[in-house]
Amino acid sequence: MSDLLKSLPTGCYINGEWRSSSDQSGFDVHDPSTGETIATVASATIDDAIAAVDAADAALQTWRLTAPRERAEILRTAFELMSDRIDEIAELIVRENGKALPDAIGEAKYAAEFFRWYAEEAVRSIGQVGTSPSGDKKIIVLQQPVGVAVLVTPWNFPAAMATRKIGPALAAGCTVILKPASDTPLTALLVAQILEEAGVPPGVVNVIPSRRSGAIVSAMLHDPRVRKLSFTGSTEVGRVLLREAADCVVNTSMELGGNAPFLVFDDADLDDAIEGAMIAKMRNGGEACTAANRFFVQRGIAPAFTERLAERMGALKMAPGLEAGAELGPLVNAEAVVDVQALVDGAVADGATALVGGAPSGGEGHFYPATVLTDVPATSKILQSEIFGPVAPIVVFDDEDEAIAMANDTEYGLIAYLYTSDIGRGLRVTERLEAGMVGLNRGLVSDPAAPFGGVKQSGIGREGGHEGMLEYLEQKYVAVNW
Repeated sequence: MSDLLKSLPTGCYINGEWRSSSDQSGFDVHDPSTGETIATVASATIDDAIAAVDAADAALQTWRLTAPRERAEILRTAFELMSDRIDEIAELIVRENGKALPDAIGEAKYAAEFFRWYAEEAVRSIGQVGTSPSGDKKIIVLQQPVGVAVLVTPWNFPAAMATRKIGPALAAGCTVILKPASDTPLTALLVAQILEEAGVPPGVVNVIPSRRSGAIVSAMLHDPRVRKLSFTGSTEVGRVLLREAADCVVNTSMELGGNAPFLVFDDADLDDAIEGAMIAKMRNGGEACTAANRFFVQRGIAPAFTERLAERMGALKMAPGLEAGAELGPLVNAEAVVDVQALVDGAVADGATALVGGAPSGGEGHFYPATVLTDVPATSKILQSEIFGPVAPIVVFDDEDEAIAMANDTEYGLIAYLYTSDIGRGLRVTERLEAGMVGLNRGLVSDPAAPFGGVKQSGIGREGGHEGMLEYLEQKYVAVNW
């Protein structure tokens, strides 16, 4: 076991204290590259969850009245502490998530940036003052923190999804209970340790890892002191949580699944399109809601694009994430390999051809090779599913309307990518794409300063940007004469 793992706390973090679960239970965390157990973490109970709500509620009144500048300075310190420990954070991400080290370093830096951005936004919770149209009163609009927030994060970006929620919540004056994914709880516990060192008061941030996710989240959503839920994960689970949140009319933000189209028009710069495709598809090994999922390529450029993409994908070094030169690590667990293989097998049965990859490599760990599929029928299940793996299905199209129709033929609407050298076409197509975000001649759009989120069944609300902090604020209207 590495020194990092030996020194890492593995309990629940409640009210500024590290503690075992109330029933002393725990669960194992595994290294996806070997399947070996690397840590055993406390598995929070409903009693632990309510204790976390107690702590967050008790800390709320003081924290919401803490000067915005003071909250900002704590977040800025957290950014600096995370920046000093990028290598440590990245190593931990690799060990529990499996992604290749360059990806993990990128995530760690991206995660830290949310604390810097919201350190700057904390002092900008600005309301309004105006005169009513009739002139009979003044209209004042105040921004006030929503209150106690429950944050539920996924396993694919264990650092960034935590900071993307904690940063704006703390900036707005809310207190939080973070429930990290049970596949990757260790990074969240390290983030809690860093926030404690940065000066976050007891009870303001609480972290409760658990294998009993449904039960403890439900218990918190039915506690009247909890006024906010922010969830990142599958659309299927999101629907369940929306129903749970409805019972107490809890304010919700949902960042759900994606099925991103990647459109390449004949006039695209081929070199740029290939580079963008590699980023959009292979970031985090394809295990991302923003991953390019369906490649729609115009007929004239399709042969060259397909050949080049297969060449680049096939050349990636697949290895444990910490191994020198590793570009593609394992999937997060054995179930993920089974799910990806089922989609690939289904596409091949429908008539698709695997130019590279197409089957697990076998041996130790949960590895799946980079795969490019051609001749994928428009009715194939793989085009309607979130693949969450390093698989690129390619479909040829002839004209703009056809491409847009195929791109929009999904219940999801998180992000879309398109490549063209005609800026008029780019903007015209962008307007017609049913997506909350568009990468126009770019394979990466995520930025702490930009509003991240989707439409349709890809979610509700936005994370990042000034909009991200507004998700944790409520408006109070005051009518006054003076």
